[in-house]
Amino acid sequence: MNKNWWKEDAADLPIIRTIPPGPVSQKMHSRTSKYMRGLSSQVKLFPVCFEKGFGISLSDVDGNKYLDFSSGIYVTSLGHCHPKVSEAIAHWAKRLMNCHDFTHPVKEKLLEKLAGILPGKLNAVQFYSDGTSAVEAGLRAARAISGRHEFISCFRDFHGKSMGAVSCAQMVRGDVFSYGPTRAPGFYMIPRPDPYRPHFKKDDGTIDTDGYIRFIEEFIQEGSVGNVAAFVLEPIQGWGGSIVPPDDFFPKLKKLCDEKNILLFADEILTGMGRTGEWMCMDHWGVVPDIVTFGKSFGNGFPVTAMVVREEYAEALDRISASSSYGGNPMACAAALASIEVIQEEGILENVRSTGKFISQRLEKMKGEHPIIGDIKARGFLLGIELVKDVATKEPFDEAGKLVYQKAFTKGLAWIPAGHILRMSPPLVMDEKYAEMGLDMIEESIAEVEKEFGYN
Repeated sequence: MNKNWWKEDAADLPIIRTIPPGPVSQKMHSRTSKYMRGLSSQVKLFPVCFEKGFGISLSDVDGNKYLDFSSGIYVTSLGHCHPKVSEAIAHWAKRLMNCHDFTHPVKEKLLEKLAGILPGKLNAVQFYSDGTSAVEAGLRAARAISGRHEFISCFRDFHGKSMGAVSCAQMVRGDVFSYGPTRAPGFYMIPRPDPYRPHFKKDDGTIDTDGYIRFIEEFIQEGSVGNVAAFVLEPIQGWGGSIVPPDDFFPKLKKLCDEKNILLFADEILTGMGRTGEWMCMDHWGVVPDIVTFGKSFGNGFPVTAMVVREEYAEALDRISASSSYGGNPMACAAALASIEVIQEEGILENVRSTGKFISQRLEKMKGEHPIIGDIKARGFLLGIELVKDVATKEPFDEAGKLVYQKAFTKGLAWIPAGHILRMSPPLVMDEKYAEMGLDMIEESIAEVEKEFGYN
């Protein structure tokens, strides 16, 4: 497969024929919204209707063509409709669509491939069709492995939308109040290390990782009932705003977990499979979790996720009846296997590291030139720009975030809003040329918003 398969289609990006969202998009959205409820904030802010995606581009029903800086919210990481992935799905769609949890040839190959790329002895696997199901299975596995029932997660984490997954996360999010009325018993939340907004600081004002570890240890003693099964964390927060922890946090947390016989559950639904330049984000810190979940980009858009535990805990998966109706079906396994092979064959990890470095340098330059940019977050192709009203007070600038999102979209950039933290997740195939194109549109939009608010 030619790794430049997407470039011919991208040559004319962007194309804006009608100011988006155009009339056809608005008409279709109006009809759809009569029936479809609970839409995401990005759709509410910019109700465009897409009809085609290929590589790093998305096209809408009004003839506009956008540079994709979203990857379907971290999903189509290898580009829309990657030929190898699409062909693999189509092959099994015409041959065998489902056989419950029986073995089939492509499942065997995927399991061996997955075990080969994961560190340590992370090789006891079960497949699912969505991230929430994988997380819920991981929670049940943690209880079965440990014989304990409590969980600790971090402020502003996000792990899914069912009872256990929701209880590991912030329950009131923006204008969404339906996650209550209470957290499930045995679920607790603690501050998460954020270098830009630290709860615990050293004398010089920088983040104090040891302060977090001491607090966690005290919380286990005073806040739990002494039955903590696992810490459940995103290696880098996604919905929370691409928050990258200090490099010494996870090694120190794993050491504490081992001392307390507590499992470390890394939710890599968003961060895994190359997004940060490694197979697992945890690889950056040399930490092997006890439980890990994969999703989103695992099948490059096809619904397939996985929950994996260390080999010594494999029996727990038998005891929790881990299988599901759709998990591990031939089409799903084919999509995941093809996606892993693409990452290997096209040098995706190397591209994420090199182009990610270029993007980080550009973001740092932007930060120095724009008064409303308080901080940038970057690890590979997992990116964020935090907008503030004043760099001294760090007061979040939500109004600017919404405007920048809309303005850049109008210029031809399809991407992700997140309040005052603008999130970016370009397809992992993207090179410096198109990365710079997207950043140009964002910087132009930031400058326009600064002018509107009287900053220059």
